[in-house]
Amino acid sequence: MTMKPIYRLITAVLCAAFVVPVGRADDKQIQAQKQQRKVDYYYFEGLKDKQAGRHDVAYDHFRYCISLDSTAAAPLYELAVYALQLRKPELSLDYLRRAVKYDPTNYTYRLALASLSLNVGMYGEAAELYRELVHEHPAKPELIYYLAEALNQAGQTGEAIDRFNELENTLGVNEALSMQKYKLYMQMEQRDKAYNELQRLADNNPGDVRYPIMIGDLLLENGDTAGALSSYEAAHEIDPTSPYYPVSMANYYEAVGDRAAAENQIRTALVDRELDVETKMGILARYLRQLHQTPDAMMTADTLFRTLLAQHPEEPSLKRYYAGLLMMQNKTEEARYQYQLVTEMEPDNEEAWQQLLVIAIQANDTKEAMRICQKCRQMFPESPVYFFYLGVLYYEEKAYQKALDAYREGLEKIPEENVHMRSDFYGQIGDIYFQIKRRKEAFEAYDKSLQYNPNNTAVLNNYAYYLTILRPTGDLDKAEQMSARCIKLEPNNATYLDTYAWVFFKKQNYSLALIYIQNAVGKDTTNSAELLEHFGDILFMTGDKAKAVEQWKQARAAGKKSKTLERKIAEEAYLEGPEDESGDD
Repeated sequence: MTMKPIYRLITAVLCAAFVVPVGRADDKQIQAQKQQRKVDYYYFEGLKDKQAGRHDVAYDHFRYCISLDSTAAAPLYELAVYALQLRKPELSLDYLRRAVKYDPTNYTYRLALASLSLNVGMYGEAAELYRELVHEHPAKPELIYYLAEALNQAGQTGEAIDRFNELENTLGVNEALSMQKYKLYMQMEQRDKAYNELQRLADNNPGDVRYPIMIGDLLLENGDTAGALSSYEAAHEIDPTSPYYPVSMANYYEAVGDRAAAENQIRTALVDRELDVETKMGILARYLRQLHQTPDAMMTADTLFRTLLAQHPEEPSLKRYYAGLLMMQNKTEEARYQYQLVTEMEPDNEEAWQQLLVIAIQANDTKEAMRICQKCRQMFPESPVYFFYLGVLYYEEKAYQKALDAYREGLEKIPEENVHMRSDFYGQIGDIYFQIKRRKEAFEAYDKSLQYNPNNTAVLNNYAYYLTILRPTGDLDKAEQMSARCIKLEPNNATYLDTYAWVFFKKQNYSLALIYIQNAVGKDTTNSAELLEHFGDILFMTGDKAKAVEQWKQARAAGKKSKTLERKIAEEAYLEGPEDESGDD
């Protein structure tokens, strides 16, 4: 009987299903293939999500990929990109290194690792990576440029210049390369070679005024005033309106001792109606950088600023720069007026508001400082700094709950990765809680602060000191450890030395206490009454009663007012004050 075609096909398929092929993959290979297909699937899903802007989902997909296969280079690279966007360069470096390790021939991964290494200051590693890439991709001149930059940053200046020369042989004389070499030669104090680079640029660009001016500046630095003047005159012939020319000529006149001519050169440029205000500000700023901060120089700067302000009274950036100069001259009220004008012209100029806040705080104008903080909270609602200052101001006014509320609200604005600011906020919260005798919560806040920044010296100091005055619940060993860390970080801080001395005093180690309190007194510039009283206490315990009483009297003269201090002086004996008594609420 002849089998019909359809039955022959079915039979063939069924038979094939039960035939074991030669060289069939074992179970491990099958599992590996399944795993790879799974990784590929989620990787491409992640790419689709990324393209669609669903970055959280994409990130999760890439993370899942490396949980399935930690050697999957492609998702590792994508995670490195996301880590960099999240401002986590160390994590990004780790991902990139792993991506390169598992796919060492991938140009994109290696270039990204080299670039990031250069940006985060790992210059040696960057130079090695670029050197390998240059060797493998000689047709990519940009790699040589990056290699030279990495070599320079790594301190291998000579080889960096060799690489720039190599690149110049390929591209020809190029301003960017010549300027890089000029800077390196100046860095190496090889001024003749630096001069040659500028001269080559001038010869190749005869219509560019910048190069003869730069040559003149270099000659002026070398004391060749005649050569400098010749270069400046050549520049003036090329372009009489160059904004660089007045400053260089002013520097020339300063060098030859003609201050009046120097000022006149700048003033002439500032009243030139052909020049825009930004160019004029550039001229003025460049000239002012050359002036020493002597009283005469400050008067010159003030006069020149007023000239420019008269020409451009509606320019807020000019008022802001002028206010900065006034602050340098301690003309605070005039500076305040200029900053106030800036905020009226540009209400969203945060820099001007911050300067007004600083001025108000320095003047102890609490009401004005609070007004500015409240205003800035409304205008810059995501900036935590104003909550910090507001908390400080409320604390000084003894409005402790308002201060706590300000810090709590400010904490919500601080990114988790900004550990130093979060540490400072929790430190302030701890101070407030201790002030209102909620000591358990105070120490919890201090612990939280030190979790974010273990080297927060202000918190370490306060925490240590408060532990010494809680008796019998204070932990003096813990206080000593924290205070010691403070001294290691800031060995010349009189307040921290005083705390360290007081820890030893409480531990009845009076000889060490005396050493550190004497060190503290020697470094104190504030005539601290509390420090002087501590000095007296320690002197008394070391047997020097007369000097102890003398220090207590000095503490009283410095402004310390307490019944305990008065009794110490009257009775000529050390007494514990109420702050030395304990008890937790």
